[in-house]
Amino acid sequence: MSTPILTATEQLKSQYDVVIMGSGAAGLVAAVRAAYAGLSVLVVEKAALLGGTTAAGGGVMWAPNNHLAKAADYPDSHADGVAYLSEAAGHVMSAEEIEWYVATAPRAVEFLTVNTKVSMVPIARPDYHMEWKGAANGGRGLDNNAFDPRDYPGLSELIRPSSYFPLLTMTERDELNGRAADPLLLERRSSAGIRTMGGALVGSLLASALDRGVQIVASSPVEDLLRIGDRWQVSLGGVSADARVSAAAVVLASGGFEWNARLRNAFLPHPVTPISAPSNEGDGLELGLRAGAAVEDMTAVWGVPVISTSAHQYDGQRSGRMGNVEMTLPGSITVNSDGKRFVNEALNYHDASRVFASINPHTGRQQNNPAWLVFDAKYLAKYPVAGSTPGEPAEWMVSAPSLELLAREVGINADGLGATVARFNADAALGVDTGFGRGATPQDRFLGDAGNTPNPCLAPLLAAPFYAVPIHAGVLGTSGGLATDFHGRVLDSRQQPIPGLYAAGNVSAGVFRNNYPGGGATLGSAITRAFAVGEDLAARLK
Repeated sequence: MSTPILTATEQLKSQYDVVIMGSGAAGLVAAVRAAYAGLSVLVVEKAALLGGTTAAGGGVMWAPNNHLAKAADYPDSHADGVAYLSEAAGHVMSAEEIEWYVATAPRAVEFLTVNTKVSMVPIARPDYHMEWKGAANGGRGLDNNAFDPRDYPGLSELIRPSSYFPLLTMTERDELNGRAADPLLLERRSSAGIRTMGGALVGSLLASALDRGVQIVASSPVEDLLRIGDRWQVSLGGVSADARVSAAAVVLASGGFEWNARLRNAFLPHPVTPISAPSNEGDGLELGLRAGAAVEDMTAVWGVPVISTSAHQYDGQRSGRMGNVEMTLPGSITVNSDGKRFVNEALNYHDASRVFASINPHTGRQQNNPAWLVFDAKYLAKYPVAGSTPGEPAEWMVSAPSLELLAREVGINADGLGATVARFNADAALGVDTGFGRGATPQDRFLGDAGNTPNPCLAPLLAAPFYAVPIHAGVLGTSGGLATDFHGRVLDSRQQPIPGLYAAGNVSAGVFRNNYPGGGATLGSAITRAFAVGEDLAARLK
């Protein structure tokens, strides 16, 4: 492909069938599905680089009963998907909503893998609660094969880089058992512009959109939406000359509001450290509100424990890295300022992050945020910690020759830490965590070190020096936002669709209503709703 990837603002047409705000998975899936039906589509991206939080992250989608899993001999069924999601979120999702998701998600997967360049593969990651009815021991999480951009010169350079994930597929990363990747492989992929994980999903969707004639502009925030007659006037700003285009329909897919301090303070119940694209400042949410939209679940987030230090920067902003793998691997514990463990460190990251925000009834403050990841020299020698090189302490790690001195250095109760480590070490020697059951379930063990026996998640902390790293309650994104129906149409305060206005992804209220049934739930919610948006646009506008 020799034509430019981006369209200059001055080259835009005056009218489109659909204008889409945001170039993450939600926006691009809606764009590709609408363009597949022959509609004219414009994708508008606020940032200079494309892909949003999708490109920054792991790219896994959670989709029960998908055809790829069946082909790979993972047992599943529609009934099992409904049963499991009913256990996971039936207290907040209606039976109709659960049926809709379990029926629609596999159709989205089939459309993408048959009609676009998206290439997915099921992974052996179990659902987060194997004890629940209908749980699957793999196949519902879908990874992306590496994307080679050579047929689209300049495309790789326009995709937002991962905030920290290496150039591995999620499958390859899972197979490392927590260890560092092959640097030669990473160098070869980097030189060739290969993208993996969320970057691969974005790359394949962008290529598919370009093949279908979708136009894309970057560095062009949507400044205003105005309903004129039966169309929307979309006003664009940015580094180029301001422009206005008309659209029969507008799709808001601009991400959450986690980087907007004003909105965070207004809606979220506790401080969080975001690790998503810093361009997620709630622009689409506020445009929807001005258009009369209702909102739902505004306190909800896609939570994750985060290691965040001054060395962890993204787009010039203090960010961080998911800390759930470091918490799970044997030879580390996570403690609060009392020196006490407060959670099964191998618990899925969304549920674990909830415990970080627990309130101390005596002080009225969060009792576990921040917490401390504590590990010994043997752990450091084997595993990278938040991107560090195994065996090499990073400058942002606190170290001391004894646990008592380490506790004093970082402000942890020394007696509490000593007692906690003594109990943990005794448990680790036997392979049974009597405090929290760490490593007792298949989902716990999945991210552990399979070579560590008898429990891949447990090893004693014995080898000095000892280390501590702060770990905070973080978010992959907010998951509350504009209220929509099953077609992704934005609803007003009377639950009526606002004509021609749609939303998908984190700008809208998440499908699972602040629950996380399995790895890839974030993209599962975004892609499934975006696919429904594209289908509805095709039916209404063609």
